[in-house]
Amino acid sequence: MTTDPVLLEERPSDGVVVVRLHRPEVLNALNLVLRQALADAFTRLEADPAVRVIVLAGSARAFCAGADLNEYVDATPAGVIERRMGPLWGAVRRCPQPVIAAVRGHALGGGCELAMHADLVIAGEGARFGQPEVLIGLMPGGGATQRLTRAVGKFRAMQILLTGAPFKADAALAMGLASEVVADDEVEPRALALAAQLAAGPQQALQFIKEAVIEGMNLPLDQGLQFERKSFQLLFASADKTEGIRARLEKRTAVYR
Repeated sequence: MTTDPVLLEERPSDGVVVVRLHRPEVLNALNLVLRQALADAFTRLEADPAVRVIVLAGSARAFCAGADLNEYVDATPAGVIERRMGPLWGAVRRCPQPVIAAVRGHALGGGCELAMHADLVIAGEGARFGQPEVLIGLMPGGGATQRLTRAVGKFRAMQILLTGAPFKADAALAMGLASEVVADDEVEPRALALAAQLAAGPQQALQFIKEAVIEGMNLPLDQGLQFERKSFQLLFASADKTEGIRARLEKRTAVYR
């Protein structure tokens, strides 16, 4: 059995790659080796023009159960700083391709934060989300205080962060932290089907949409609208725009290149 902490399952026929966390013995807990492997995988895939959509997955029992506490129990502030976690999270955050998180089982702590780095979250009915860091005297360090608040609002975020209580997939869907909830055994098939659908679409438009949404979250409304307008205008130089409009007028399926 492979000991690689991250497995890449490439599907050249449709431009989809599955990035799978692979530390099943510890519910895919994030140690430094796994974090680096994940960053390396996303850095490579970002630069590969054949990769159109990425599905981020774990195992049936756990998407990711959070940080590996064995690395934290005796850690000091200086030691944590030396880990340089920012660039490792950043490799996932800056990925231009659409990223779909296929969440089964536990998505806790850093695992919940990792799911929030995706653009779409397909959750199984048995998935459990949460930010339990406060229960061990810590706080989130992978973006939850910021991303979670933007996703679900201040008061829900405060309840999740201050109590550390886990919540189920249907609650995640209701508060806007999941895109869809399906049966546990349908999570990856649904994520792959959605990935194939996006991979067949106009890639520049998809990437511009992702970029505008993420940039707009950090900008005042007027600046976000200006960013959107410029991106919209630039798409008129793309062959996909012409193909998409002609296909609609001719009542046929567009073939994007």
